[in-house]
Amino acid sequence: MKVSVHLGAGPPADVAASARRAEEAGFDTVTSAEVDHDPFLPLALAAAATGRVRLATGIAVAFARTPMTMAYVANDLQALSGGRFVLGLGTQTKPHITRRFGMTWGRPAAQMREYLTALRAIWDDWNTGHELRHHGEYYRHTLMTANFRPAPHGHGDPPIHLAAVGPVMTRLAGELADGLIPHGFSTERYFREVTLPALEEGLERAGRDRSAVTVHCPGMVQVLGPGDDVERRRQAMRAQIAFYGSTPAYRGVLALHGRQDLHERLHALSVRPEADRWARMADLVDDEVLDTFCVSGTLTEVSAELSRRYGGLVDQVHLQPPAGMPAEEIRAALESLRAPAPS
Repeated sequence: MKVSVHLGAGPPADVAASARRAEEAGFDTVTSAEVDHDPFLPLALAAAATGRVRLATGIAVAFARTPMTMAYVANDLQALSGGRFVLGLGTQTKPHITRRFGMTWGRPAAQMREYLTALRAIWDDWNTGHELRHHGEYYRHTLMTANFRPAPHGHGDPPIHLAAVGPVMTRLAGELADGLIPHGFSTERYFREVTLPALEEGLERAGRDRSAVTVHCPGMVQVLGPGDDVERRRQAMRAQIAFYGSTPAYRGVLALHGRQDLHERLHALSVRPEADRWARMADLVDDEVLDTFCVSGTLTEVSAELSRRYGGLVDQVHLQPPAGMPAEEIRAALESLRAPAPS
């Protein structure tokens, strides 16, 4: 099992040092998310500071960029890192795409299918000599002259890992992607009963084996340190669950657990104008819901629980050790996660 860690969102010098520490501690991948910073620039710094660890967006918002702009930055990072880059992509939701990024929104799965085929058509033009001729409903790429064609770098196309919540996008990952990133708003039951069957359907449609897709661990993970205020950290996770649980796109996860009522209450509060609505929403997330969605505890406890829930089912998990944890403690936890799952 591979293990990833998120790069800190500090100054550039801190990003490079964080990547080096992650590599020295034995992590397989460092990730950079598109939240309050660009997801690609930290990975460029990490590429220059490391030599082994893989570098992944976890995730970049696909529909905020055209396939051509995404193809260029991903190709550059693949070249800069010597073939260590992984392009993690997600759709985001309609309000963010249209109101935050100012882009158009279509049918997400159909648009993403076309996005992936356009990306690969562009890379094929650059690396194999196939003339660029991509005609689609959402994207049309038919011009690539020599001045704008990057020289082949010899490291191949970066793998594409696709974020998914529902079965439609998950099937698409099984058909076309190199990896599946289940959303953090997921549970063991949802993963086993909805995600994995949909992935298998997609693989079967494309005539692919399960080994063709790297499956990331679902759910939320919270590693606690010795000096942590446990209740404060748990309350922060309640707020995160409440935020996602209020979104209509994620109602199916709660519905599977018979908690559709919680989604309705969270959504009703989320659209109200009161300034304290987010705190009130967090208070609606009880301990049962919190522990169903989140694995929380010391690094040793979290590693053991992830192995119990998902051992033998996933290929990569994400851990965020407390700042300052000694590298030898991190390495010991990583070794326990990498141990073969009990038969």
